[in-house]
Amino acid sequence: MRKRQRSEAAIVGIGELKPVRYTEGATTLSLIAESVRLAAIDAGISKDEIDGLLVGPQVGETPQHVPATVSEYLGLSPRMSNVVDLGGATGAGMLWRAQAYIDAGMCETVVCVLANINEKGKTPRSPNRNPIREFDVPFGASGANTSYALLKKRHMEEYGSTQEQFALIAHWARKNAQLNPDAVFYRQPASVEDVLNSPLIVDPLHLFEIVMPVGGGTAVIVSSKKEIINRHKHSPVYILGAGEKVTHRAVSQAPSLEKAPLSFAIPHALEQAGLHVEDMNLLSLYDCYTSVVAQTIENARLCEPGQFGEWMKHHSFGFDGDYPLNTHGGQLGFGQADLAGGMSHIIEAVRQLRHEANSRQIKDAKYALVTGNGATLSEAAALVLGGEA
Repeated sequence: MRKRQRSEAAIVGIGELKPVRYTEGATTLSLIAESVRLAAIDAGISKDEIDGLLVGPQVGETPQHVPATVSEYLGLSPRMSNVVDLGGATGAGMLWRAQAYIDAGMCETVVCVLANINEKGKTPRSPNRNPIREFDVPFGASGANTSYALLKKRHMEEYGSTQEQFALIAHWARKNAQLNPDAVFYRQPASVEDVLNSPLIVDPLHLFEIVMPVGGGTAVIVSSKKEIINRHKHSPVYILGAGEKVTHRAVSQAPSLEKAPLSFAIPHALEQAGLHVEDMNLLSLYDCYTSVVAQTIENARLCEPGQFGEWMKHHSFGFDGDYPLNTHGGQLGFGQADLAGGMSHIIEAVRQLRHEANSRQIKDAKYALVTGNGATLSEAAALVLGGEA
């Protein structure tokens, strides 16, 4: 595959709500509205200039007709609207779809928005579906923690990776979160020993290796309108490459770790951009669990399969390190507002490429690799973002 021609569309606005442990009196629609309002202010546009809408499938106030419900609530009349349902890969999947819709002439300015409430004492549950019901649930694999524990165990058994190596990922997430006042774990660092001493939730996963659910919302506006890009008060950020892959749903049906969907999505995005992973100034990698980051590092071919732990020993992952990784703290340090958690990796990449990340700003940041992961290493999306036109 050859490098593709660059699209005219650019990321011109971002909006992000500070994550909170629990939401009280809020609705999903109200968080969506506030996220879009902030993104529109950031882009310097009115809502009437938005003619495209992409939303996630989980809007608590409506089980169907989601785009119509959100459009009505926001007072929009989009020429294009759709639902993107890729779990944690939804945010990244939205952005390249927004660009594609614009390039196809369906619209000019698209808002991509995800939000989630988190009510104390309520645990949302989704129905089990085949083949999960047949091959997973009867044997105890009925939730994300159990499924990801199996994937971590598989990595440890196949490659000899250790608990200390996985714990190092959580340590760096917490360490980077100390430079982000919006992070739920701001002022709460965690050493490798702290991670290993946290409660074992599902063997071999510890509590600090698992994201904390929070409430929050994010929105990103993509536009090709020259007057919007030119009057934009921030530097535009471009989607240089994208890749996507779905391989399975139930963890019992997962392919080998070397053939995880990110092993296809990441190289595809890099090839479209005409760049290499070593060209990236920021690795903004989806991190619902430490094992996902480990797998993503290997799937990005930063090291050989099974060697993420040894590779990490020789590098630094802060904003001033040789491989800045999730400089906002990632979801492990920032918090996961359900599907909006994945969008936080995009928001951070845009801030870094605009050179607006304040005390955690990467020097001369030019390119960022962003990944998303849905289900249990099942649905993957990858983006290469660039700060130059």
